[in-house]
Order: sequence, then C-alpha cells, then structure tokens
Amino acid sequence: MGNVIVHSLLTDFDVDLFRSGKHYRMYEKFGSRLLTVDGQEGTYFAVWAPSANQVSVVGDFNYWKDGEHKLNVRWDGSGIWEGFIPGIKKGDKYKYKIHSNNHGIVTEKADPFALSCEHPPNTASVVWDLDYSWRDKEWMGYRKDKNGLDKPYSVYEVHLGSWKRKVEEDRSLTYQELADELVAYLKEMQFTHVEFMPIMEYPYDPSWGYQLTGYFAPTSRFGEPEGLMHLIDKLHQNDIGVILDWVPSHFPEDAHGLGFFDGSNLYEHPDKKRGYHPDWKSLIFNYGRNEVKSFLISNALFWLDKYHADGLRVDAVASMLYLDYSREEGDWDPNIHGGRENLEVIDFIKEMNLAVYENYPDVQTIAEESTSFTGVSKPVNLGGLGFGMKWMMGWMHDTLKYFKKEGIHRKHHQNDITFSMTYAFSENFMLPLSHDEVVYGKKSIRARMTGDEWQQFANLRLLYGYMFTHPGTNLLFMGGEFGQSNEWNFQGSLDWHLLQYDYHKGIKLFVTDLNILYKNTPALYEKQFSDQGFEWIDYNDAENSVLSYIRKGHDVENDLVVICNMTPVVREGYQIGLPRNGSLKELLNSDDKKYEGSGALNSKAIKIKKAAWQNRPFSAVITLPPLSVIVLKWT
Repeated sequence: MGNVIVHSLLTDFDVDLFRSGKHYRMYEKFGSRLLTVDGQEGTYFAVWAPSANQVSVVGDFNYWKDGEHKLNVRWDGSGIWEGFIPGIKKGDKYKYKIHSNNHGIVTEKADPFALSCEHPPNTASVVWDLDYSWRDKEWMGYRKDKNGLDKPYSVYEVHLGSWKRKVEEDRSLTYQELADELVAYLKEMQFTHVEFMPIMEYPYDPSWGYQLTGYFAPTSRFGEPEGLMHLIDKLHQNDIGVILDWVPSHFPEDAHGLGFFDGSNLYEHPDKKRGYHPDWKSLIFNYGRNEVKSFLISNALFWLDKYHADGLRVDAVASMLYLDYSREEGDWDPNIHGGRENLEVIDFIKEMNLAVYENYPDVQTIAEESTSFTGVSKPVNLGGLGFGMKWMMGWMHDTLKYFKKEGIHRKHHQNDITFSMTYAFSENFMLPLSHDEVVYGKKSIRARMTGDEWQQFANLRLLYGYMFTHPGTNLLFMGGEFGQSNEWNFQGSLDWHLLQYDYHKGIKLFVTDLNILYKNTPALYEKQFSDQGFEWIDYNDAENSVLSYIRKGHDVENDLVVICNMTPVVREGYQIGLPRNGSLKELLNSDDKKYEGSGALNSKAIKIKKAAWQNRPFSAVITLPPLSVIVLKWT
C-alpha cells in the first residue's frame, strides 16, 4: 500500500462555490473516488474538517492504524483535507481518523460522502463507484408528462424492510427481489408513483430510516447501490415514478456520524437551542453555514442525478421552519425581527427548491409540513418556499376523526368532513394516509373505521373514494390498500394472508379501480389544485350526512358528479341539483358486490329533468347505497 500522493480533484472555483454555499455537485469532488494517478490505481479522498490538525484514512488496508495514511490540508484555508492513496480498491472499508485542534479531541468518522456503507451495526464507509447502465431513457424523456401538477399522481408509500419478507429465511427482500415483486404489484394496483421511506444509510432500525448517517449511500440492508438503481430502473420501465423521502431536518449523534465531526460543531448548529432536537434526541443542521448548505443541496441533487429519482418528499419541514418547534418558553430565541420563523431555514429551503427545479424541472418536491405557514407550495419568485406540493395534514386529521364516529352521530359533525374545502386551494395539497397514521397505538386505517366488519370495510371504501375524488393528489401507506388489520410493524411483514378473505380482496380491487378511474378521468386531475376544478352541489345536508360535488377538467363533457353517503342507510329517490341537462351514467359505486358491497347500484342511465333544485335549473333522482361513494358522468 503506497503513501499518500498529493492530488486534487478540487479547483479553486470548486472551493469558492463550496464556501459560498453554491456548490451543488459536491459529490463529484468529495468523498472517496476510484482513480488512476501516474499509472497507479487507487482512491482519492477529500473531506471537510477545518478544526483538524491531522486527518488520516484508516481501514482494512492499514489495519485501522492511525497516521499511516495522512491526508494533506489545502493551503487555501478551506479546511479540506485530500490525497490519493494507491492500491485502495472498490469494496475496501475505511473511516477518517481526525485529530482536532479542540483540546486534542480525536474522532473516527464515516465519510459524509461515502457511496456505500457497511451493513449495520457495522459503521465503516466502503469505497465504491456508481457504474450502472440505465435502461430508462424513454421514461426520463417523457416523465414531465407523468410528474406534472395537472397529471394523475397516486402514491404508494413503502417501507422496504417490512413490505414483504422471506419468512423462511427471516429477512427482508433485496433490491433485486423488490424489482420483481414490488414492481409487479404496483403495476397491478395501478399506482402512478411509489414513495420509499428513507433508503439512505441509517444505524437504528426503529428510526425507520429517519436518522441518517450515510446521506449519499443507499442502505446496505437490501443489497449494493446498483441494486437500488436496478429497482428504480425497473419501476421506470414500467411507467412508475419514484419519490424518495429526504431528511435535511436532523441527524443522529452516533459516534461515526456527522455530529461533532472534527471535534467542533461542524454540521450542527453550535447553539443547543437551534442545534438540538428535543423530540428526536438528534442534532439540527446549521443552515446558516454555507458549506452545510452546499452539502445538503448537493445531497438533494445527488439522488435526482445518480439514482434518477422523480421527486423528494422532504421530512419534518415544520420542525425546521419554527425556532420554537417543540420547545418551551425560554428554550428558544426569536429571530432578528422578533419572530419565531427560522430565517436561515427559509433561505435554505428556497435555495434548495430553486436548485432542484432549475436542474430537474420535471420532478417534484413535496413538503411534509403540518402548520399554516403560507406559500409552502408557491414558487419562490412569488414569495413562496418553492415546493411542488404539500401534505394536507388537516384533511387527514379531520377525516380520520370523522370516520371514527358512528353513522348516527355524523350529522352533528358535517363541518369536520367539509372544512378541508375552505382551504383546499391555498396550497398544492397531497392527501396523505401515511405510515404515521398506523403506528403507536393509532391502529390500522381499517381498524379505525366504525361499525361491524361489513360497515368497517364499507367505511374504508367510502374513505378512499372520498379521498380520490377530493381535489389534490393522494398517498396511501402500504397495507391500507387491502385493509391491513393490525398496526404496521417495521420488523415484520404486511399481513398478506388476509387476501384469502373476500372483504380484503374487495377493498384491494376497489383501490385498483380508483387508481384506474383517477388516471383515466381528466376531471380528477387537470384542475386538481384549482378552485375551478371543484364545485359543491350540496355540503349542507347534515341531516342525511350526504356530500355532493362536481369535479371539472378542461372539457365540460368530462365533468363528474360525486355523492358520498356517510351513513349505513340506503337513500332511495335522493334529489340533487345539476347545472345542465342530459343523463348520468354511474362510473364507480363502492357498494358494488364485486367489492363486497350490498349491490345497491344505479345500473341504468339516470335521466336529468328540467326541474330546479338547490339553485340549479336541472335535477336528478338517484339511489344512494349505504356507506358509499358513487361517481357519475354526463352522457
């Protein structure tokens, strides 16, 4: 093993960009990179450690001995240490041994830019490359037509470790196995997109991936980096977009991670009031530090560039935006204007979204943001944060609370189910029934439905039908599509055996048909973020607990009428007012016997009469099945 050769991939311009917070491709220059220098094959290393007075690469190749392979510090004051070590090859394990100027502290750290990591609980970085031949050119060429805000966007949220397991071997599926089984399942279910809970390397299984230590490395739990590329490639070849959960909000204190990296608060904010998260016992990035901004924005672009991701769902945005988030009085300091907003975070988020959309205009960023912060999904040039979409947490809370109530009581809570429409167009909202709603004693979505078994499944079909016909895009966590009975268990598998039972088969078929309806019905997506795409027929029929509304696209001929009967009572001869004449045909009825409903269908064309009703010139009389949603179209 040769000594360290002075070598640099970093130009002065790279360093200037990095230090000004504007280097968005740091992964091309930092970390470990396989090279040939002066005819010798080996690996180039570059790491940022400005408080260090010595940085060595330690690993299997030098028996983890400190000082054997010392990197050279750049002369420019950037705090970057670098060098080329002959003989280090793909697959070699390594860390950085860092001697700090701060009281002689010595740390041993995984590489922040490592492309691969050891399988936890081991914590070393692994020298790797991303040599993969993509076969998704066709998808990449037309994905703008799949990812647009006026296109169908139905998301299946997946935790890769617990979607399905090899029971006999007591293990999760590999990336390669998922490329066969998960892709086939998504295609059968007709979802347009899949969202992966964090697949970046993380040390602690119960964090579900939300405490990252390897920001540029896919977790080795399911295989090598090429395996994830193959999975995404296969999804693209089958017309399915891929959203990755991304966590720029906090990171764990694990000894090998980013915390106290070079014996100083390098990545985290030095003030505990802004640098420590009391809820998650984790560290918070210093968003005002330019080099940290370069690191995070580079990381966002890395997954879009190297892994062809079609979107990023950004975790815990509310916790980033507010200085007083989860903090008591006295535990936080206001900003320079006396407010509670974190101004550095706001600048960072805007810059991140601008960088993403300038470089990848055909993707989406989606904010998990639970407050009424204004303009989350408005463009930056219009004063917004620049996200493409925002999770509609208010809709989720109000709706699940409503569906817990027995039918007889729902007439007293009509406002709970209609309230979302008062603010539905203030943002580009995605309606989420996510993993967070099926853990910690909340029960599964199906188990939260009221009534006996038949009513529970009828309520579940009604909930999903209402969700898919409500303005906005949709997200459903795995297991919800077939009425998973138990809460999600990240250590187990979904209860696939339930699909031998008719009720579970029925709800799975209904979700499939909802996806088909959504994808093939322009009125449900062309104006899904515009008040021009929605019109109430009647939101005020609390006595019957009925909602009726029209969904509209660009062509009036495609308009849909949606009626939700929130009680287990069949309503014969229910009259609704309509804006124009003709007749209505039933496209979807959640009470159909094929879904295990009671079979109260409107099987014949429904004649519209010139009889004024509900301030409209025409009306029709319809049968409303029990606990049902029906979708009708003019013919």
